[in-house]
Formats: sequence, C-alpha cells, structure tokens
Amino acid sequence: MGEWLNGITGWLTANPSWVAVAIFIVAFIECVAIAGIVVPGTVLMFAIAALAGSGILGLSDVLLLGFAGGILGDLVSYAVGRRFHQNIRRLPGLRSHPEWMTGAEAYFQRYGIASLLVGRFIGPLRPMLPMIAGMCDMPFPRFLAVSIIATIGWSIAYLLPGWAAGAAIRLPLPEGFWGEAAVVGGVLAVVFGLSIQSSMRKQRYATRLISGLCLVTMVALFIGWPWLDKFDQGLMTLVQEHRSEAAQNIVLLVTSIGDFHTQLLAAALVVLVLLVARQWRHAAFAVVTMLGTACANGALKAFFARARPEVLVDPLTTYSMPSGHSSAAFALFMTLAVLAGRSQPVRLRLAWLVLGGIPALAIALSRVYLGVHWPTDILAGMMLALGICAASLTIIQHREPLPAMSARVWWLLVPAVTALLGGFAVNALSHAVLRYQYLM
Repeated sequence: MGEWLNGITGWLTANPSWVAVAIFIVAFIECVAIAGIVVPGTVLMFAIAALAGSGILGLSDVLLLGFAGGILGDLVSYAVGRRFHQNIRRLPGLRSHPEWMTGAEAYFQRYGIASLLVGRFIGPLRPMLPMIAGMCDMPFPRFLAVSIIATIGWSIAYLLPGWAAGAAIRLPLPEGFWGEAAVVGGVLAVVFGLSIQSSMRKQRYATRLISGLCLVTMVALFIGWPWLDKFDQGLMTLVQEHRSEAAQNIVLLVTSIGDFHTQLLAAALVVLVLLVARQWRHAAFAVVTMLGTACANGALKAFFARARPEVLVDPLTTYSMPSGHSSAAFALFMTLAVLAGRSQPVRLRLAWLVLGGIPALAIALSRVYLGVHWPTDILAGMMLALGICAASLTIIQHREPLPAMSARVWWLLVPAVTALLGGFAVNALSHAVLRYQYLM
C-alpha cells in the first residue's frame, strides 16, 4: 500500500493540475457502494489534501471538490439501490461478502435517518448506507437533504486536517512552532485516547475520567499559554494567509450561530422542549451543562483577562480566554450528541459525539479565522465545555443511566433547534449581502 500511495502522490506532485480531479475522484470512490469498502480512500484523501494545501489549491476549493465527489457517490449508490432492490445481493462483490449488506441493512433499519448521518463517519458503513436507503425506497428529497448535511460534515472532517498539514509545512512558521504543536497535539491525543478507551471498555468511572482530563487540560492551557506563543502565532499566520472576501462571508455566517444571543435562545429552546416533553432528567442534564459552561466561561474570562489578537482594526474590549463561542457551541452540540447516544452501542455514541463536534469546531475555528481569538482560546473553551458536559452526565447518572428519548421528542427538538439556528444564519447572510451591495 505504501508504494501504491507514494506512486500516486509522486505523480500528482509532478502533475499538480490533476490534484483537483484526484480529490473529486477519490471522494467519489470513498462514498460509492462496494468500491468505498475495497479502496483505502481515507489515507489517500489525507495525502492528496496535504498536497493541495502545499499551495496548489485553496481550502474552499478542496472542500467543495470533496463535497461534490461525496454527494455524487451517495447519489449513484442510492440509484443502484433503487434500481436493483433485493437483487443487489447478486452484484459482484456482495455475493462473496454478504456481511457488508447485512450489517448496513440492520443499522439502517434500526436507526433510519440517523444512520445516514452517523454512519457517514464509520468506514464500512459509509458507502453502503445510501444504497440500502435506495433499496428500502427512502423518499429521495429526504435522502438528499440528509446526504447534503452529512457530506458537508464529512468533507470538513476528512479533508481539512490534510490540507492544514500541507499548508503548515509550506509556510515559514515561527521557530519552535512544530515543537509546541507536537506538545498540544500529544496532550489532546492522550486526552481523547484515554476517553475513548474508557468508554469502549464501559468503565464505570469513564465520565469522571473524561471530565477530569478535560478540565486538567483546560487548566494547563491557562497556565501554559505564554509558552505556547509560537503555536498561537503560527496557526494565526496559517489562517490569516488564506483569508478571502468570499470565504469571510461564509465564516461570518458560521460564527453568527455561535453568538451569545443565538446560543442563549437555542439552549433555552432545548430545555423548554425537554420540559414540555416531560424529560426531566434530560432537561436537568442540559441545564447543568449549558448554564454551567456559560457561568464558568464568564467567570474565567473576567478573572484571567487575556487580551485578544491584534488582527482586528477595532479590537474588542472584552477578553479572549476561554472563547465564549467555542465553549457555548460545544456545550450545545455535545448536549444534543450525548442525548442522541443514550442506550446505543458505544461506537454509535462516539460517532454521535464526532458528529456533534463538527459544527461546534466550525464555530470555534471561525473565531480564529476572523482574528478575534487565539487557537489556545478556542481549545480552552472546548475543554471547558467537554469537562462540564462529562461532569454533568456523571451527576445525572449517579443512581441510574440516562435513558434514551423517544422519537417523538426528537421530532420536536431537532426541527425547532434547526429552524432557530437557520433563522439566525439566514439573517446574518442577508446582512452580509446588504453590506456587500453597499460596498459595491
């Protein structure tokens, strides 16, 4: 596999004009039925994205190409399932590996729409579920809407790290950046590795361990940020070099979802729906997580009083660490992800957490892009929210596990939160359009 991968990346290095085509094709193969299981597309996507980040393609182009290839793979898989139905089992590859079908089919029958969202991040299921959806005659408009949302998150999660790695290697970053980045990356890897391991082994102390690790990491960031100056400066340089007018409008749209009043209303709406549905323990978990994170963030920011970056022409007067947008976004989306994962297998619970982390991370990174927060600010906000979320779950589950909510509650909760956040996003977009027309 190493020689095969080196051969492809070597040819693309010599022929950079084909990198865009390669991203589209690999994303398509990774998401199309059967081929996505056989071809190791994940590693190849990272390698080609890193090559694109070395100066060949911008991030927006890479994400758009990945999204286009992924959505086309979904549509082809869905069409195959819709065309052949049960005769799919006779197709080459599936005749000799019936377990590919049975596992994906059972997953889809059990979780429905949620399987298309979460299964997108589970390798063996990703290329098979759209075909199963077509085979089961899932309405196309519903499939397309879910597929678009899932593919957006998937393209960000699978292409952004590779592109950022390639861009970071190319830039003349401050001396000492890579050492500090290795320390930060190593600490985060240990925290998440221990958290995942304790969860997979179903240790009774898992949530307490996760809460403690996250809060200790947050404290370490507060104490150690002066020694992470090269890390902050290097990532800020990397992000600021790729700013553009078109991308900034999108980032402003994303960051508006993390604004204080938006997150406050979203949190209140979540709690209200849970109370109306008489989900008392779930509502208590949501209140402790989101209110506790907000109060802790405000107290820490006022006490610590770290200055914001000097990227803005008119710097904000409020303080920087921890990032309020980051902590609020992670508190909201992790609350929803934890509730979605109740009474489900460990791997599925972890997949829900990954899915919930994507919009939260996008909001957090938008603050670095706009130059209003340092990278360590958003990391501290993330760790604060994750730590309080795990502590809240520990408290709520002190006597007995938190049960799953019924589908009826989710059909109230998800559309309500989506409509609220979407409304604020549309309002921010309209303001951005009006400002652009005014400048023109």
